[in-house]
Amino acid sequence: MEKAKESSKLRRGGVPMALTAIRPLVAGVDIGSRENWVCGPARSDGKPNVRVFGTTTAELKALVDWLAEEGTESVAMESTSVYWIPLLELLEARGIEAVLVNAHQLHNVPGRKTDFHDCQWIQLLHSCGLLRASFRPGPTVVAMRAIHRQLANLVEERTRCVQWMQKSLDQMNVQVHRAVTDLTGTTGMAIVRAIVAGERDPMKLSALRHHRCRKSVEDIARYLTGTWREEHLFNLASALQLFDTVEKLIATHESRLLEAMAALQPDERKEASPPPHPNPLKEKAIKGRGDQPVRTELWRFAGLDLMQIDGIGVGAAKIVLTEVGPDLSAFPSENHFVSWLRLCPRRPISGGKPLKKRRNSMGANRIAGALRMAACSLQRTKTALGAAYRRIARYKGADVAIFAIARKLAQLIYRMLRYGQDYLDLGEAAYDRQFEARRLAALQQTAKSMGFELTKESAQPQLSPG
Repeated sequence: MEKAKESSKLRRGGVPMALTAIRPLVAGVDIGSRENWVCGPARSDGKPNVRVFGTTTAELKALVDWLAEEGTESVAMESTSVYWIPLLELLEARGIEAVLVNAHQLHNVPGRKTDFHDCQWIQLLHSCGLLRASFRPGPTVVAMRAIHRQLANLVEERTRCVQWMQKSLDQMNVQVHRAVTDLTGTTGMAIVRAIVAGERDPMKLSALRHHRCRKSVEDIARYLTGTWREEHLFNLASALQLFDTVEKLIATHESRLLEAMAALQPDERKEASPPPHPNPLKEKAIKGRGDQPVRTELWRFAGLDLMQIDGIGVGAAKIVLTEVGPDLSAFPSENHFVSWLRLCPRRPISGGKPLKKRRNSMGANRIAGALRMAACSLQRTKTALGAAYRRIARYKGADVAIFAIARKLAQLIYRMLRYGQDYLDLGEAAYDRQFEARRLAALQQTAKSMGFELTKESAQPQLSPG
């Protein structure tokens, strides 16, 4: 019995301190929704310096006060949901370095996994310099990122409202989607609002068409005779009301986002206009969609026009600048940036043999998703990136081509934001010539290594008949 008690006490003790600490005045926090386990700097007697705090604001301030009393210089914490955000902000306000660590790095530590042991492992590994901090932009960019992410949620909610309106119309056999191309366009919304207001005459509904609509009043009226059941009309009215509410919230968030960008613009660019786009057709399309004011604010904020890159529109540029900001110095090279985006091929090798590939879901999905969408838009363009997409898709499929072009777009964005390199489209013909030159050089090198020499076949003169 005495041996059993003694062994249980040893298990209850701290984790083994066999590693050499290079930063002794650090702490580790195991974040939770109800309590936070904190391991402060190691004591001289070797006993665990562990305390438990709650998650209220007063208890988080007490946690920060205790770490300051212990002389803590840096704190490492797991990225558990969003519970780490209040503590990290309080630590940064106190002047204590906060290191956000991906929980995936701590899954394979030995010993029984408990909160008591987890915080000690975090402290030990952090003191030995074995934890890698996750990328987190500055406070101003974080504030813009929060607004833009909520804006993206509202856009998704608006899409659901449109789907609900479409469903109600289909159940009444009112085929507005066949009468007009876009339900949320000028003609489509005018018809929907008139239906909600009580109009049932197909001719009067079709008379609401925009003057630039291709279909005539008679063609549109053919699709606007419905069953007009009360339950479907009620659902249509409620979906329209929610759609209008979300539209107002989207406009509010967009204006707030532009205000946040304007506050970060240097004085010399506050009233300046962006340089002309090298592609006049793309610039005309941006102005036609009404995105020119947003493009101007993005240029004034970053000092560079990401829309110069083929495939990158206002939406993709806004996602990039609100997620990481214009400063990419935290990434030593473009390969680090591409790897952070999870746009590099994963090739696990052990003992010289490739291992079975597993899906890696970690990464900045918002930027990577936007770049994949941008890569899809390039497949039919007469540009160098479009030619590269078609060449890769011809031999390896569209999925590989989208992945490869998204990676190339990430490299171009990094070079522009980090080094100020302007993007210049070589064109489809120039890209094909470069590819053929590289292909010929590779064939010549292969033939030379095998002891052969390539010679160009001269054209045979054609003999005249007779």
